[in-house]
Amino acid sequence: MLKVAIVDDNTFLINAIKEKLSFFDDVSVKHTSMNGTELLTKLQENHNLDIILMDIEMPVLNGIETTQIVKQKYPHIKIIMLTAFDNDEHIFNAIKAGADGYLLKEINPKDLYEGILETLNGGAAMNPSIAMKTLKLLRNPIDIQNLRDQEEISLSTREVEVLEQLSKGLSYTVIADHLFLSPSTVRKHIENIYKKLQVHSKIEAVQKARNHNII
Repeated sequence: MLKVAIVDDNTFLINAIKEKLSFFDDVSVKHTSMNGTELLTKLQENHNLDIILMDIEMPVLNGIETTQIVKQKYPHIKIIMLTAFDNDEHIFNAIKAGADGYLLKEINPKDLYEGILETLNGGAAMNPSIAMKTLKLLRNPIDIQNLRDQEEISLSTREVEVLEQLSKGLSYTVIADHLFLSPSTVRKHIENIYKKLQVHSKIEAVQKARNHNII
C-alpha cells in the first residue's frame, strides 16, 4: 500500500487530488494538511509515509520551506510539488529544497499515479513544461546568479534590523526609538545599506532585500 499525505491550503483541491487517487486500490491517503506547520505536527506523531504531495503557496509555512524541513528530518519521505503554475523561481527553489518531483495540479489521475510510482522508484516526476523550464534554468542560470548575489550582500545584524523597520514604512526617528539608536546613527546605517545593496531609494532597498531573502 502506498501511503500518501496531501498538503494544500485549498480544501477543494485536496478533495480533487483525493478523488484522482481514489481510482487506485494500492494508494492510501493517510492525512491531509492545510499548511506546512500542520503537516510537521502530524509527521511528529507518525512519519510512516511514502510520499507527500505538496502545494507551494500556503500561509504559515509554504511548500518550499516545508520541503526543506521534511527532507532534513525524514529523508525517506519523497515529495512531489503539486502547483497551479510552472513558475521558474518556484521550480528552482523547490529543486534546491530537495523536492523529488514537480507536477501541475491539473494533471489527470493516471499521470499522477504514474508520477508517484516513478518518484518512489528513484525517478523524478515532472510534467513536460516543467522539465523544459528546468533545462532552460540549467542552460541560462539567471536564478543561480541571483543566489550568488545574495551571498555577496552581507549586511550586519543591526543593518538588517534597520531595514526591517524601514520596510514597515517607519520614519528615521521612530526606527531610532525602536532600536534605541540616535536618528543620525539610523541615517548612517541606511547609507551603508544603500551602498551594500547598490540602490538609491528606500523602496529599492526593501525590494532588493526581499528578493534576496534578507528580510
